[in-house]
Amino acid sequence: MWYVYILKCKDNTYYTGCTNNLKGRLIRHENKQILYTSSRLPIELTTFITFSDKYKAYNFEKYLKSGSGIAFRNKRLI
Repeated sequence: MWYVYILKCKDNTYYTGCTNNLKGRLIRHENKQILYTSSRLPIELTTFITFSDKYKAYNFEKYLKSGSGIAFRNKRLI
């Protein structure tokens, strides 16, 4: 399974990512191994969506990082 996830950071910004190991990825965020969130801890998992297809997951992540995807995220996912 593949996961697209959204984290809320302490500075009220959002991080969108994609992984096939959500628990492991969250541990990497908490251990300051991900550059964007390393200075924005603590983080909160606000949303995750599961995909069976890797490419659909990556395409959805890419969409959520676009202008219309950010608007969709703000209105529907957080």
